[in-house]
Amino acid sequence: MNQTLEKMRSDWDERARENARYYVNTANEAWTDSEFYASGERTVEEEILTDMTNICQGRNPSQMRILEIGCGAGRVTRALAARFGEVHAVDVSGEMVERARQAVAPFPGANIYQNNGMDLTVVPPGEYDFAFSTIVFQHIPSREVIENYVREVARLLRPGALFKFQVQGDTSIKTNENDTWLGVPFSDDDAVSMAERCGFEPRYRHGAGQQYFWLWFFKK
Repeated sequence: MNQTLEKMRSDWDERARENARYYVNTANEAWTDSEFYASGERTVEEEILTDMTNICQGRNPSQMRILEIGCGAGRVTRALAARFGEVHAVDVSGEMVERARQAVAPFPGANIYQNNGMDLTVVPPGEYDFAFSTIVFQHIPSREVIENYVREVARLLRPGALFKFQVQGDTSIKTNENDTWLGVPFSDDDAVSMAERCGFEPRYRHGAGQQYFWLWFFKK
């Protein structure tokens, strides 16, 4: 396990040094600041603003405390910080964390931490109102690591709060533990079982069998 986590950190540091924004979003090899941050805004518009009933549950976003798993260079973190009171985001790569901190510098409620790649012990304790992760778990080669993240999110969320995230849903792909780009896949049954083991209700799921398999896990 320690070897897997170290390889994840090392590989993502190397990718960040080579071209951080490209590896965060491979749609463009030469992102400008405005284009890169606009792509994060689109993600939030499509996946957050269309789902505010489930996410906010009647709360004012400006008073919510939220988590982001795998912030990369801060593409989505910046857009989240413009809408929520507190954003606490983690990434395994110190190189990515440096770039994310620069991205969110205008937002005093945004906090970026380098973690060990599988838990949230670096995040301040207390209850959080929502957790989000996009295009992150598709790169993690270990089901144990992913499930530990899910369990850690459950530890920090308040009862009833939502963890909305993606996993790799294409179970036809072949993966190995040394590949930190193509992550381990989950079937629909795998996702449901993981939710139940980690203290979540898997209320909604979309995209089973596809690369972007969205899961809505509500803390019991």
